[in-house]
Amino acid sequence: MKQMLNFKPGFYMRSYLNAGAFLALIFVLILVVVPAKAAVEIQDVTSEKGIKAWLVEDHSLPIVTFQFSFKSGSAQDPEGKEGIANLMTGLFDEGAGDLDSDAFQTKMEELGAEMSFRTNSDEISGQVRMLAENSDEVLELVRLAVTAPRFDTGPVERIRGQIAVGIRSDERDPRKQGYLKLSEALYGDHPYAHPDEGTLESLAAISPEDLKAFHARVFARSNLTIGVVGDIDAERLASVLDEVFGELPAEAGLEPVESIEPNLGQELRVDYPLPQATLQLVYPGVERDDPAFFSAYLLNQILGGGVFSSRLFEEVREKRGLAYGASSYLHSRDHAQTLAIQTATRAEQAGETLSVIQDVIAGLRDEGPTQKELDTAKTYVIGSYAINNLDSSTAIARTLVGLQQDDLGIDYIERRADLINAVTLDDVKDAAKRLLSQKPALLVIGPAEQAQNGG
Repeated sequence: MKQMLNFKPGFYMRSYLNAGAFLALIFVLILVVVPAKAAVEIQDVTSEKGIKAWLVEDHSLPIVTFQFSFKSGSAQDPEGKEGIANLMTGLFDEGAGDLDSDAFQTKMEELGAEMSFRTNSDEISGQVRMLAENSDEVLELVRLAVTAPRFDTGPVERIRGQIAVGIRSDERDPRKQGYLKLSEALYGDHPYAHPDEGTLESLAAISPEDLKAFHARVFARSNLTIGVVGDIDAERLASVLDEVFGELPAEAGLEPVESIEPNLGQELRVDYPLPQATLQLVYPGVERDDPAFFSAYLLNQILGGGVFSSRLFEEVREKRGLAYGASSYLHSRDHAQTLAIQTATRAEQAGETLSVIQDVIAGLRDEGPTQKELDTAKTYVIGSYAINNLDSSTAIARTLVGLQQDDLGIDYIERRADLINAVTLDDVKDAAKRLLSQKPALLVIGPAEQAQNGG
């Protein structure tokens, strides 16, 4: 992720806020008021040009939040110009249309709006929050940013330089280098093997003309998904959709990306004289539209996703004090799926920690969870959904986009608890055997002698 004032690779965000306390107070109040409104009806809005969006109206505060996503991302980076999608996300508010960088940002600041863009391997997404009374002017700036970015030489070189600083920092970070080595081992010559920010060489090869061509290829109505929350009605939104996005090409020129099975069964070691050793194990995952998805989701919750209630936390931290924590997560990308386990421990305890993790995995694989563990997992994942996905206008808008991208249906939030409760103990046992039977990829980062002992 990259942030303009606190730079991190992968996410650009710039807030344009007036000095007065009013807007700041409004944004704080959103976190309090929106959860109470989270159950309101989701409306399916279609513009005259056929642009679709999901809308949650909330007129309790004069705020509108737009979340939009273009299916593309760094997987679309041309060979030799890896990092172009990431570089582009830093430039949408650096001048658009007739406004250069300073003029664009001054105008956004005067309107008291917040705009951000980010990229990952599969998508480029944007978000804007604004006062409803300023929405016409702010959305005109969004239109310019999305349809007519300038990519002037000065801003390109400045943002390129910031990304290069991050890449050089990562080159000195053994953990970042270890994760990069793991990605390359898992995915070979697939686009998922390269980091979103690219390399110093590929970053240097990107010109403003390349950025213009890439933007024209991947920004289109055909790969656009939109979620809107706040003080706007369906009729107004329908016209706004055409005003903001209607000038985009109808079809994106995306290159086909093959689905890939990660190359598991490897053991990778990054030797570095750290007091701690980092361990990561990677198993097969499950696609979001797989009928067994929720079985795998609950399995992950029991294994390590539940943190304080998981088997990994109990065995690695609570019983043995080997680490501050041990967790697992499902990573469902568009073209590859994994289940990963990660922890960090004292270097001399790496072997013991790995052995405990392997015992936990073997226990779940061979015997499955208990009914009590499954019931606890169901209670948590049902109850936490509103907290994690519906606790602010931003979270709701992002959820609206995600539900559309995964084709889960406009009534998914209402159906979700029933889908989870329908999972049986045998279903989770089957998921455990399916996902945990293959030999995983193993990454160990730490002192060479401890890494050797940790296998």
